[in-house]
Amino acid sequence: MTRRLKLLHVETGQHLYGGAQQVAYLLDGLSAQGVDNHLVCPPGAAIGAHFVGSAVTVHPLRCSGDADIGFIRRLARVLREQQPDLVHLHSRRGADVLGGIAARWAGVPAVLSRRVDNPEPHWWAQRKYRLYARTVCISEGIAEVLRSQGVDDSRIRVVRSAVDAEPWRHSASRDAFCAEFDVPADALIVGVVAQLIERKGHRVLFAALRGLSAARQIALVIFGQGPLREALQAESADLPLRALRFAGFRRDLPRWVGCLDLLVHPALAEGLGVSLLQASAARVPIIASRAGGMPEAVRDGLNGLLVAPGDSAALQAAIGRLADDAALRRSLGAAGSQLIDAEFSTAAMVAGNRAVYDEVLGRG
Repeated sequence: MTRRLKLLHVETGQHLYGGAQQVAYLLDGLSAQGVDNHLVCPPGAAIGAHFVGSAVTVHPLRCSGDADIGFIRRLARVLREQQPDLVHLHSRRGADVLGGIAARWAGVPAVLSRRVDNPEPHWWAQRKYRLYARTVCISEGIAEVLRSQGVDDSRIRVVRSAVDAEPWRHSASRDAFCAEFDVPADALIVGVVAQLIERKGHRVLFAALRGLSAARQIALVIFGQGPLREALQAESADLPLRALRFAGFRRDLPRWVGCLDLLVHPALAEGLGVSLLQASAARVPIIASRAGGMPEAVRDGLNGLLVAPGDSAALQAAIGRLADDAALRRSLGAAGSQLIDAEFSTAAMVAGNRAVYDEVLGRG
């Protein structure tokens, strides 16, 4: 009888969104297949609380970041105690290099998930990625960055991020949305779902909106939190909008995204863009940047429009085009929902990662 596959996952994020949510989807799917999953995460992390009482065994382990050299020893100890078949490192912060070294010390093969498309120095990339039996990139755009830096292509695999579409297909009513966020019901409701940080491109959007007439009747709702909130609030005061709301981080986001007329994601760089998948699941048309993995989530003319990153004039034109064409918005939204079912399901993501494990362990 074949021994049940035993995996140890490392996720050092404190909050259950972005990459950590993908880990939760993965562990739920693997557990349903009978995999013995163990999770290392910081004490008090949301993902640890998510799996309390589940089939996943949680190991709280302190990790203070990339300089926490002691994390190598602590993780190696857990690996020796648990003796998993493989360790999957999901986070960059503290978990990638330190986790790879710990796995090597413990004699356990390691797989790394890479979710960002920022380049690293060539000399560093060529050494770092030798720590891992495979590096799983969440988009072809990320994989191409690694290849361009000399990382061995035979160790690179692409498994795209996923979205559980069902919650995003049951939105609140438009009246409920307008009451919740105090926006006029007859406005064109444009949303942004992103951290308030420089690379998400909020300032590019503001520049685009300044070129549009107030007669467009646009209400802009910005979801997310981050260090630029005060600065962005100050810089957006002169925008020719019907309404502007900074809605912060919302745990009930699936309730509201489907009420948007349009999602704009003007990021300057992005590994893939989970918020784009969520919007498509909710049948919302998208305008995004042609950078990183975003063209894999938004197919130009199918479920949205793509513009060059940082090009506020092109973004302005795209917003104007969709603002004036309700039929096109409906068509793009419907196609996005079909795209999610075909290519970005949680089942496909779980199967892709499972195939990588089987390849590394020779279980094919």
